[in-house]
Amino acid sequence: MIDQVRALFAKNTFLPCDVSTIADDADLYDAGLSSFGSVQLMLAIEETFDIELPETLLTRRTFASLENIAEALSGLVSKAA
Repeated sequence: MIDQVRALFAKNTFLPCDVSTIADDADLYDAGLSSFGSVQLMLAIEETFDIELPETLLTRRTFASLENIAEALSGLVSKAA
């Protein structure tokens, strides 16, 4: 799942740097993810994975790292399948 999240970042401009240079557990906000970028990311995730993120996952913590995003998506994508 983390590779799919990285691919999503690579296709979009959520970060001002190359996502391949960011560790899985690195803070994406420290890497330049803005609140606007996190909203764009949320919408891209919903479209890409054909899911709707529940309100409980719409937090800064969920989008704080590639690892956190992948973990949240793993649970949702497996339920949707």
